[in-house]
Amino acid sequence: MKPHQKFTKEYLSFHVPKEDLFWTTYMGIEPNTKALQNAEQGFNAYISDPTRLAEVEAALSKIEEEDKEARSVLQGWKQFFASNSLTNPAAIALQTEVSSLEGKLFEKRNELKMYVKDVDGKQVEASRNVVAMNLTTSDDEGVRKSSHDALMELEKWVLEEGFLEIVKKRNEFARAAGASNFFEFKLKRTEGMSVKRLFEVLDEFEALTRETCFRQNNRVKEKHGPQAVLPHNFKYFTAGDSEKELDPYFQFGRSLEVWSRSFGALGIEYRGAELNLDLFDRTGKYDNGFMHGPQPSYLEDGKWHPARINFTSNANPTQVGSGRHGLMVLFHEGGHAAHFSNIVQGAPCFSQEFPPTSMAYAETQSMFCDSLVGDGDWMKCYGKNNQGEVVPDELIRHMQHLTHPLEAMSSRSIMVVSYFEKRLYEMNESELTPRNVLALARECEKKILGLDCSPRPILTIPHILSWDSACSYHGYLLAQMAVYQTRNQLLKKYGKLSNNPKVGEELAEHYWACGNSVPFEQTLRAMTGEPLSGKYLADHCNLSESDLWARTVSQIKGVKPFDPAISVDLNAHIKIVHGKETIASNDKGMEGLWKDFERWVSQSYGRNPE
Repeated sequence: MKPHQKFTKEYLSFHVPKEDLFWTTYMGIEPNTKALQNAEQGFNAYISDPTRLAEVEAALSKIEEEDKEARSVLQGWKQFFASNSLTNPAAIALQTEVSSLEGKLFEKRNELKMYVKDVDGKQVEASRNVVAMNLTTSDDEGVRKSSHDALMELEKWVLEEGFLEIVKKRNEFARAAGASNFFEFKLKRTEGMSVKRLFEVLDEFEALTRETCFRQNNRVKEKHGPQAVLPHNFKYFTAGDSEKELDPYFQFGRSLEVWSRSFGALGIEYRGAELNLDLFDRTGKYDNGFMHGPQPSYLEDGKWHPARINFTSNANPTQVGSGRHGLMVLFHEGGHAAHFSNIVQGAPCFSQEFPPTSMAYAETQSMFCDSLVGDGDWMKCYGKNNQGEVVPDELIRHMQHLTHPLEAMSSRSIMVVSYFEKRLYEMNESELTPRNVLALARECEKKILGLDCSPRPILTIPHILSWDSACSYHGYLLAQMAVYQTRNQLLKKYGKLSNNPKVGEELAEHYWACGNSVPFEQTLRAMTGEPLSGKYLADHCNLSESDLWARTVSQIKGVKPFDPAISVDLNAHIKIVHGKETIASNDKGMEGLWKDFERWVSQSYGRNPE
């Protein structure tokens, strides 16, 4: 066995069972938090063991210079182990301790029940996904108020049930690993950036978009009254009616077909990957969408090993807006899946989503794909109601009128988490009390969002609770910057994005094939010819409504609805599940997959045709 094959075999022996346990536990299928915790600790112990790095370096010293392929693969393993190894025994022990604390908090949070008032004023149990949808779509202010109150109670619960102890232990670990605090440690590991450099980028973007964000808050207040900017009302008054009007054109039952056709028309395929999708909300299931790949893709000595990928959302098709939200998730997580299915490197270390893979790099791929759902030409092509009518131009313009002014707020809602986490991990342990941390959250929200409290309070965001995603939220904003830089380049080069197979070719060539063998900003340079800049995103956020509509008119001119006679082949084995139940698969073709899926949605939720 060649040295690089040995590392591949060892790595997969830890990675695959850990990821399979992650799926069954987080989906509430066969929850086994203890087994998952043990698997994660075993995986972390393997990748952080400094002897692995020494083994790779020894193997590299014995490889002939002309054996470029073997050297390239071993260099990948060297980068991987260097990004994860820990030399201090105290740091290793603390990492295990943090994992244990996180596991206990996750288990308790998974069992936590939330309650809201219904339209009759009765207390009813509601998932966190339902709570979030209530804030956008419920016409009853009492329902909205009780939903936001439930989130505020969740914040207090998180602080009282162990999160602050986790923060302290994470900082203790970071100091043992040579960093001043956990925020600095994670930033260096996940993005290779200093705290100073990150906040140079964020502070510049904050300054560029501040006026636009705060001006729009004032417009909402002037139009709807001062109650409209209260946290339980803000999302309703800024988005509710557009979702209602668009809902008939984007019904959830057809979302799988629309996603498949859109990606097929973009030239995106999955190189034989197995995709397992769990899309519906249920009790005991994790309340946030994600994609994980139990089996990474790689090309070893000429043999292709396709990916096996799971991704999930928390759809409730009875709710207004579920179809568009479902499409956003399919495009986002499906974009992640396309990325990790198309990495053509010699070992799985290049095609997994943890360091040295940059979060900003990974999120650029998914966020580029979900950005298309808001484009006028895409909506004209794929939005269709039960009578076969396409989305009217007036409705697209109305949606833009409601949503585009909030683009600055949306980006800043990502950014506020980083300002909060930076200061959280800089606090002295004596300052880490529930009262102080809640005050810090409100202070950051006021400064960045201009609201007394966010509609989605910071401490309810699940990313901050997990080792893998804590102190990484800025990756979404850096990715959003890269998305608009990429869109600008591709539009300048080709004139359009939707239904353009050149887009898929460009993504596969410049972003996907290399995996993490190339740094994030280098892939961006390969695609756009420029280093990362927030200018293009800021320009989009600050674009006037009239200028945006003029662009949209030129894009939608002549666009026709998709042709249902055109076949689609994503080169993937797709299975739609609901826990242990298989809803549909493409074993007999994509058309069968779509019909079985739509039929199941109709029978289970009473919405969508036939």
